[in-house]
Amino acid sequence: MFRDNIIYAVIGAAVVLLAVLILYLIKRHKMRPLPMDEMEGHDFEYYCADLLKDNGFLEVEVTKGSGDFGADILAEKDGVTYAFQCKCYDKPIGVKAIQEIYAGRDYYGRMVGVVMTNQYFTQPAVELATKLNIMLWDRGYVDNMEKK
Repeated sequence: MFRDNIIYAVIGAAVVLLAVLILYLIKRHKMRPLPMDEMEGHDFEYYCADLLKDNGFLEVEVTKGSGDFGADILAEKDGVTYAFQCKCYDKPIGVKAIQEIYAGRDYYGRMVGVVMTNQYFTQPAVELATKLNIMLWDRGYVDNMEKK
């Protein structure tokens, strides 16, 4: 009986250790450095514009750098018009980006607002985007666009 308990304890510890290792590897893979991480803001906007073109968007236009009213890129796909806010940061994206594209979408009269980023979004940003019907394209989504 004592020997069985030791075997179960060793097996249990091995399972826990394996689970921790798998979670670590998944997190490390999610945050592996990507070429877009080294870009400056305006370069990232042009990078995103090229990704949109490569993924079937038409009439892709990068707006002027300052005074863009909250939208960095305007585009169209399948009869739907889009306004994009691009954020290339080294930390999670907060609610300010959601507020910007919400304003930019309406200013340019676009149907859909999207925030594209090389990062992930804070929980308050996700909640606000859900409430305002703003699409969030995070690091994984943008990286997958590049792979297509």
